Amino acid sequence: MDAYILWRNLPFPRSGSSRDLIRAHSDLAEADEYVTTVIRYVERGIFKPAPVDVLTMLQELMQRIDRLGGMASGGDQTVARSQHAYTALLDLVYRQFLEAGRPCQ
Repeated sequence: MDAYILWRNLPFPRSGSSRDLIRAHSDLAEADEYVTTVIRYVERGIFKPAPVDVLTMLQELMQRIDRLGGMASGGDQTVARSQHAYTALLDLVYRQFLEAGRPCQ
């Protein structure tokens, strides 16, 4: 629940000034939208995972943002770190959602 509460209260990261960071920001917004399926589970107990492989999407996005952050400078480096941290939080929230909704064996 802590990760969920943090995610719900954390502002969405900025986009930066480079074309690649702007694209990463857009992809992060898409992933964030998929992760909103968790809200239904928390608020209403409805377990319905997103129709895409969200965890793979988030892992690939984190790797891409890491590469961008390594090449960025100044404010864009800060933006890349913020985007990466937000993506990692989404990954944690969604993993916990999948584990919580998994039927007991």
